[in-house]
Amino acid sequence: MEKMNSLKDGFQRTIDYMRISITDRCNLRCIYCMPPDGLNPIERKEILSYEEIVRIVKIAAEIGVRKVRITGGEPLTRKNITYLIKNIKNIPSIEDLSLTTNGILLSQYAEELSDAGLDRINISLDSLKPDRYREITRGGDIHDVLKGIEAAEIAGLIPIKINMIPIRGINDDEIGEFAKITLNSPYQVRFIEFMPFGTEDMWNKEKFISTGEIKSIVEGIGPLTPAKLRKSGPARYFRFNGAAGVVGFISPLSNHFCGECNRLRLTTTGRLRPCLFSDTEIDLKPALRGGAPDSEIERLIKLSIEIKPQGHNISIQDTDLKKLMYKKEHIRLMSRIGG
Repeated sequence: MEKMNSLKDGFQRTIDYMRISITDRCNLRCIYCMPPDGLNPIERKEILSYEEIVRIVKIAAEIGVRKVRITGGEPLTRKNITYLIKNIKNIPSIEDLSLTTNGILLSQYAEELSDAGLDRINISLDSLKPDRYREITRGGDIHDVLKGIEAAEIAGLIPIKINMIPIRGINDDEIGEFAKITLNSPYQVRFIEFMPFGTEDMWNKEKFISTGEIKSIVEGIGPLTPAKLRKSGPARYFRFNGAAGVVGFISPLSNHFCGECNRLRLTTTGRLRPCLFSDTEIDLKPALRGGAPDSEIERLIKLSIEIKPQGHNISIQDTDLKKLMYKKEHIRLMSRIGG
C-alpha cells in the first residue's frame, strides 16, 4: 500500500491509469483525425515492442497503476494483440483492462479479446447513417461497426461505451439519435467535444459544439437525471427515466476536468506524456533499450508524475486557439499519442 500511495502527483491526485498507444496506423481516415492519404507511418523499429510495453506496465503496476487502456491509431490493426492483452491481464495488480477501437475489425476479434482477458471496449462512432459514416471515415462501412458492437456484447466486453464527437454542420443533427440508443440498450453513449487535433485545416471554432449545447439537445428528448456509476474517467453521466443505458458528456475545452485527472499516456514510441495538452514528455525508450534496470524505469515513471501540471489552459474562448494548438507537431498527432 505504501508504494501505491507514492503515485500521488504534486496536487494530491492519485495517478492509477495508463493509456497506451500501440500503433499509429489506422484502417480509416476520419476527416477530423487524418489527411486523406493518411500520415507517414512511424518506422517499425521506433515503436515499442509488446515485451517493452509489458515491462513498463509491470513496473507501473508495482507502484500504483491499476487501470490500462489500449489505444492507437487503431489497435486491432497490430498483429497478435491478444498476446499483449494476455500478458497485461496476467499482471496481478492490474484491475481493469480496456481497449478503444473504431470497431471495423471488432467482430473478428471480440471473442479472442475477451478470452485473452480484456474487460471492456470503447467504440468510436460518429454517425449512424451509412453514407455519412463512409464520408466521415473516408471509406468505412458502418455495418462492420454494428456487427462489432453486437459481437462485443455477446463476448461480454461490457459496459460497451460508444464515443461520438459532434461537429457542427457534419453530424450534429444526429445527437438526439445517439442519445436515444440508451433508451433500450445498456450502452454508455458519450459525447466528446471536438478537439483541435489532426492537421490544421481539420478544425475551426465554428465547428465546435460545447457540452452545454449538446446536453440541451439531448434534454429535448426527455429529462435527464444524474446516473451513479463507478467513477472511472472524465465523463459526467445521466439517464433518461427508465432507460437501459446512460448518456455521458466529456468537456475537455468548455469545462476542464484536470482536477480529477488520474492518467498518464504512453505514446507509440515510448514517451510518457503526463498531460494530453502538455509539451512535456519523458522518453522511456533509451532506458528500455539501453539495458537500464527496472529501478530506472520506475524513476522515470515517477518523474513524469512529478511534472504533471495542475491543468491545461486551453479554452474555446482563446482567440488564438488554433495558432496555439498547431504550433507544435506532436500536439496534433492524436494517433501517436493515443486517444
